[in-house]
Amino acid sequence: MTVVKPNLFDYDRQGLRDLFASIGEKPYRADQVMKWMYHRHVTDFGQMTDVGKALRDKLSAAVDITPPKTIFEKQSADGTHKWLLGMDGSNAIETVFIPETSRGTLCVSSQVGCGLNCQFCSTATQGFNRNLSTAEIIGQVWVAARHLGNVPHHQRKLTNVVMMGMGEPLLNFEHVVRAMSVMRDDLGFGLANKRVTLSTAGLVPMIDRLSEESDVSLAVSLHAPNDELRTELVPLNKKYPIAELMGACQRYVAKRPRASITFEYTMMKGVNDKPEHARQLVKLMRKVPSKVNLIPFNPFTGTRFERSEEEVIRQFQKILLDAHVLTTVRRTRGDDIDAACGQLKGQVLDRTRRQAEFRRKLEGQVDAA
Repeated sequence: MTVVKPNLFDYDRQGLRDLFASIGEKPYRADQVMKWMYHRHVTDFGQMTDVGKALRDKLSAAVDITPPKTIFEKQSADGTHKWLLGMDGSNAIETVFIPETSRGTLCVSSQVGCGLNCQFCSTATQGFNRNLSTAEIIGQVWVAARHLGNVPHHQRKLTNVVMMGMGEPLLNFEHVVRAMSVMRDDLGFGLANKRVTLSTAGLVPMIDRLSEESDVSLAVSLHAPNDELRTELVPLNKKYPIAELMGACQRYVAKRPRASITFEYTMMKGVNDKPEHARQLVKLMRKVPSKVNLIPFNPFTGTRFERSEEEVIRQFQKILLDAHVLTTVRRTRGDDIDAACGQLKGQVLDRTRRQAEFRRKLEGQVDAA
């Protein structure tokens, strides 16, 4: 029988220290190895020159450092970079890096597919297969950082990470929180708490749990200002309607006095882009420190939705700004390589059976949170 060795990408700093202690090594040795992994992108123990040879040999025999396999990568005309990363079997997920003048943002996936069935999202059309491991989540950041030549604290090209790729991060809570810990660790990628953002469709109990266990920025995929429309677009709203969601957001910022929530709002022609929708959104935004990110809908094969016209988006933004709601319009990036918001698909197998299992687990997991 093949023995699967632990993958060090699955551990945060404390986990690595505990692992090293279990094989009779001092905690600082774990810190040394962690720095080699994330600051120098080294996965071969033999190259870790400040680690003794006996320990290197012990580690080589007992553990692995294995990043996700890159199946292919594409670069957009605007500089956006997309990786298709192999998980297991024929499953794959997508990760996207968006370079800008003042920052570089990596959009990271948390699941193979997604089971929330948001009507305007390409990922939802493939269904759900499974959660990603911590190694598969942080491995996406590692692959991008190595490609970019990113060096934490020195030559930083990757400045922000957003958990906005494939999947609902709060339904893979433990692995996502552990990966975000590595992103923010000085021996990991050294990102400030506010530069790591988790985006959720609105799992109220899990937002409360996140506020207790991790200090990161929160984004909420809202997309509609009233329950009737949001339930149509984001079916999760039937379980957690807007009033409950806003309550969770209020509790989240109450623990972070200078924080605000980003509300993502995809602009779809004739669906949610009317002036009355903007006015309803203004009333919602008065309930919590917030900013609104208007996202022009990014089309994909088979969708019934269309992108709102530019002047409609700007008029919608003006209504919000005139009411003193901080509102930006997201610049569409990477749509020529299907890397824009809502377009990520990857390769998701076995979705029919797994989708039914996902629905049952969603009810139980969220109710128990």
